This record gives sequence, C-alpha cells and structure tokens, in this order.
Amino acid sequence: MTTSSEPLTIAAVGCGSRARTYTTIAMSLTGRYQVTAGADPVAERREAMQTISANPDFKAFETADELLEEDRLADVLIIGTQDNYHFEPAKKALEKGYHLLLEKPASQTMDETLELARLAKKYDRKILLCFVLRYTDFYSKVHEIVNSGRLGEVISIHAAEGVDAWHQSHSYVRGHWANTGESSPMIIAKCSHDTDYISWLMGSRCSSVSSYGRLSYFTEKNAPAGATDRCTSGCPHASPQGGSCMYDAHHYLGKQSSWLRMIYPHPTERTDEEVLKWLEVSPWGRCVWKCDNDAVDHQVVNMEFENGGTASLTMTAFDCGRGLEIYGTKASLRGGDAYEGFSNASMAIRDHASGETELIQLETADDDGYKGHGGGDYGLVNAMDAIFRGAGSEDSLIEHAIEGHLMGFAAEESRLKGGEPVLLDSLYRSME
Repeated sequence: MTTSSEPLTIAAVGCGSRARTYTTIAMSLTGRYQVTAGADPVAERREAMQTISANPDFKAFETADELLEEDRLADVLIIGTQDNYHFEPAKKALEKGYHLLLEKPASQTMDETLELARLAKKYDRKILLCFVLRYTDFYSKVHEIVNSGRLGEVISIHAAEGVDAWHQSHSYVRGHWANTGESSPMIIAKCSHDTDYISWLMGSRCSSVSSYGRLSYFTEKNAPAGATDRCTSGCPHASPQGGSCMYDAHHYLGKQSSWLRMIYPHPTERTDEEVLKWLEVSPWGRCVWKCDNDAVDHQVVNMEFENGGTASLTMTAFDCGRGLEIYGTKASLRGGDAYEGFSNASMAIRDHASGETELIQLETADDDGYKGHGGGDYGLVNAMDAIFRGAGSEDSLIEHAIEGHLMGFAAEESRLKGGEPVLLDSLYRSME
C-alpha cells in the first residue's frame, strides 16, 4: 500500500460509464490518484481509460483474467463490469491483494455477497461499495440530523424512488438490466442504494422483509395498435411517421442524446445516419412493449427492524427522483427531489411540540462540476483514498454496509413468494 504522500493507484476491470466516471473524477483531484491499468473487451473503452489516465505506462488488457494474471498493478481495483460479472473478478482480486471499489450490487446473489465479505476479512482487504448516495449533501445531512437526536427516536421511514419512465425503458426494458437472469433483480440493481440508506438511517438491523411487485406496463398487451417490433421499421407511432411515442428510439438523436453516450460505440464521432443504422440492429431500437424484459416496473418493500422501527420503500418507473419521509418522536422530516420541486427547499423539519416547520436549503457542494448522483460520485472518490489508507469513515465498507443488500435480496425472495415475510436472522448468524 502506498504512503499518504504518494498517489493511490487505481486499476479497473470494466472500463464502461461508471469506471470512467470514477477515474475522471480521481484524475481531477491533482496528485491524489494515479490510474495504472484497465481491462475491457471493447477497444474504444480501453483507449478512453488510457486517455483519462494520462499515464504513458498505462497497461491495457482485453479481459479481467489477463489483468489479474499480472502481479498486482495498483492499490485498488475498480470492479465496473455488468452485475453478472462482479463476483469472479472481485474474488480473484482479493486473493491477489487488491482493495476493491465495487460497483453495486456487490454480486448477483446473497450467498456470493456474503462470500465476498468473508474473503475481505480473510485477506485483510477493504471492499468499498459504491453506495454513492451516502456521499451526497442531501443524505449525509439527513444522517447528521438523525444522529443529532433532533427527530427523537426514529419510528418509521418512507422512501420512494421514481426511476423515470425513459430511464426504465433504456436500462430495464431495452438495456443491460432488462433480463434479471442475466443481471440482477430490479430491487437490487436499482434500489440497493435505497435499502442501504434506509438501513444506514435507521441504525438497527432489519429483522423481517415483505414485498410485492410486478411487470405491469412494458408488456406486449400494452403496445399501441400497429406498433412494429422496432421503432426504425416504419412504426406509425415513431416520429418519422408523424407519431408521438415517448419511447420512440429516434429520441436518442434528440432529447435523449445523453443516454446514447452511454451505449453507442463512438458517441462523439458519429452521424445521425450511422446511429439510425445502429438502432436497426441494436437492443435500444426495439419497441418497449415487444422486448424480452422481465424486470418489474413497480415494487413495494416493507421492513421491520430489531429496534421496533418500520420502513417502506416504493419503486416505480412512473415518477422521477427520490423522496424521503422520516417520522421521529420529536419531529418529522420530509425531503428529496419531489419535495424540493414543490417547496424550493431541500428538506423540512416539523417539530411536534411547537408545531413549527424549518425549511432547509442545502448549498451546492464544490464538486468541480461533477453532479452525478447528486454529487455522490464526486463525494465517494473524494473520500476514497483516506478510506483505503485507514484514515476515513469505514461506514461504506462491505462489513458495515452489507445489510442493504441482504434486505434487497430478501425483498425479491418475498416478492417471488407472493409477499410472504422473509426473516433475516439466519443471514446474520452466517456472518458471525
């Protein structure tokens, strides 16, 4: 491990959007980080990572196995691959002596997640989970307020995540997380952030979880009359034919172009004609009602905690942004995206005794322009070197932050059993 006066060295397995975001931020923090290597089967992604690194000695590999066959190339390895390829490279990297910055979800299954926590302890390595919401101004402020005792004892929490209908169609209908057998259940892939911060704020182990949810809207029975299998196949509801379908793939050339940059092979070097040709064969050119998706588009989760508190989480494709309500014995707190839209305040605290309400507006953090996940991407990378050197908060290390994953996997188990409660006692015992 490097000393605190030397840059923390980073390598990456999977050089896609997430790893490039983290390394770009790392390189903006002058002198604190050095990017040494990257592995990805797509040459353009390897080249992009090398450019980000500004390191003439950067080593590029086509596969994770090739990188991990080498002597250890960095202090920390970013695992930024798809969900179904987190466990194997993470396991090998721990054995090789790397600390890990591990993108959520940690793995596809509860057993694999528990195994990674065990291996981190065995090899005395740190796994920092990418629960970036903990590093946002909003959630860190809420955590501070809860810990201050201002709300009193937290009795119940309600959280909501509006995925956004286009985001749902892009990622969970047409995209990488559409088929849960090849990725992760929706409540893990998207909402492990939410189950994590609920656990973090409640400050108690979760004892029981129940859940309901299903895929209701993005199915063939809801396709409009005359819809073709692809938006580019003369569909009457697509814009070239005068249609107004909000999910028309032609929007990747217009108002949804920011999403194209995440999936198109050469996002900065393309013509509209090239993109249209690509959409004719790409998964992202398909009609959203005629895909092979099975990810749910709405789900509710109920949680009971050992301290007697309860929490609920609503995930829906048909809203945009997160919301949070915390009900304490002394005061209640409301905040989040929807609340800010209505009140022009980040959050509000209502005191039960006085009946008075305080509006709190958070100042925008100095994050050098990195607004990803409400500034959480920047916050995570800004804290990362201190954490791996043993000088920062270890709250987000896997041994302290695994509970959100366990709650999510339990929620999916309950959903598949028609809402039957799942008890977590046996999982905790397996960790002891």
